[in-house]
Amino acid sequence: MASTTFNGPVRSQNGFQSVTVAEGTGTVTVNATFGTATSVTDLTTTNLTTTNLVFTDQNHPTKAAINATATATAAQVITGYITSTSAAATTITLPTGTLLGAALGATQGTVMDLYVDNTAGANTVTIAVATNGILSSAAADTPGSFGDLTVASGVTGLARFTIMFSSATAYVFTRTA
Repeated sequence: MASTTFNGPVRSQNGFQSVTVAEGTGTVTVNATFGTATSVTDLTTTNLTTTNLVFTDQNHPTKAAINATATATAAQVITGYITSTSAAATTITLPTGTLLGAALGATQGTVMDLYVDNTAGANTVTIAVATNGILSSAAADTPGSFGDLTVASGVTGLARFTIMFSSATAYVFTRTA
């Protein structure tokens, strides 16, 4: 089939698929499905041709558990979801801007959300920033909301933080929910 270029929105009631067809065998491989349950597969650095890609799907199939005071690894943070079930008060220190930026391939303007789930914990979790991580001016100006780095335990023990990179090695940290 020939390629078609549209000028204006393309609409479908049943979603869209991006596919490749193998030469010789005609085997069809679905690379991405766009619809009510959008999924993207094969997003590796060799196939990723865009920069500053933003994911808005907040489903986190991989979660990191930190159940004692520790410095989170960059790999734990980039899952986007950290759980804690500790009975003792816990402080989670984020990795340095250099380590986190390298793990994300961050550039100025890279943004990611980090969820901390302490609903199964029995004590508070406090988030701390490391070298090249600073609290945003909103966090510094209103510590009771944007700067609230403590996550309660129990049913209200969920928090969302936004990490915004001002360079490849430095980030600004704000509580956003």
